[in-house]
Amino acid sequence: MRWNPGGESQDIEDRRDESGGGGGFQFGGLHIGIGGAIILLILSFVFKTNLFTLLSGGADSGPAAVRQPNPARDAAERPLVEFVSFVLDDTQRTWTQLLPEQTGKSYRHAKLVLFRDYTQSGCGGAQSATGPFYCPEDEKVYIDLGFFDELNRRFGAPGQFAQAYVVAHELGHHVQKLLGIEGKVHQMQENNSREANPLSVKLELQADCFAGVWAQSTQQRGLLEKGDVQSALGAASAVGDDRLQKKATGHVVPESFTHGTSQQRMHWFTTGLDNGTVTACNTFAQAQ
Repeated sequence: MRWNPGGESQDIEDRRDESGGGGGFQFGGLHIGIGGAIILLILSFVFKTNLFTLLSGGADSGPAAVRQPNPARDAAERPLVEFVSFVLDDTQRTWTQLLPEQTGKSYRHAKLVLFRDYTQSGCGGAQSATGPFYCPEDEKVYIDLGFFDELNRRFGAPGQFAQAYVVAHELGHHVQKLLGIEGKVHQMQENNSREANPLSVKLELQADCFAGVWAQSTQQRGLLEKGDVQSALGAASAVGDDRLQKKATGHVVPESFTHGTSQQRMHWFTTGLDNGTVTACNTFAQAQ
């Protein structure tokens, strides 16, 4: 992908070392000082119970050490931060133009939170293991940059445009929030729990399609290079429910799908890429 490094986006919220330098411990998102941790430890011995679980929502886990700043790692991640910044800004500029033109709705910028290991979001605790996600409550995308290494090494989806697809997909969820789609789907899921998973699949596939809409914009502006579309399709395929379940357990359970199959994800990304319109991404009008 053709892009120009240009520093860090104003819409990035960097929390990679959010707790560093202050001392203390982290419990389920709550920070307490070293003195408080020592008191809890002593009381745990006195009462013969793990009082740290009271701060971690009942999980039987001890204190987790606070992360410290890591200048060497920050420097190593700098090119990736600049690339994510470019994709974030470019995607949001695209939707700022397209959304009013195609839907009559104005676009409001989302924030993208960079973190390591764990942070708090408006939707609860965010952990690296959950992968990138969008929280509609605070309108922020959460990404641990280590996921991109996993995308390449573990899921076999290398390339910058694979990374760009991930960011554009999460911002697709933000577009759904602005259009009122996310809220309606959430209400439908609460009203009919049996449809919760099928509705989740339709929501995720639409976000894939919206990522494709942005991809068409980059294609029209000559930003795509040979192999970029295949890179994005590889990422979409790599995170299909069927592929992930087969890899993890050796078998596939379609009724448990929440994101769609590899084929479905590639199909809807391509639909957005070919058409470039919000209306073409109506996954709710078609049987999946």
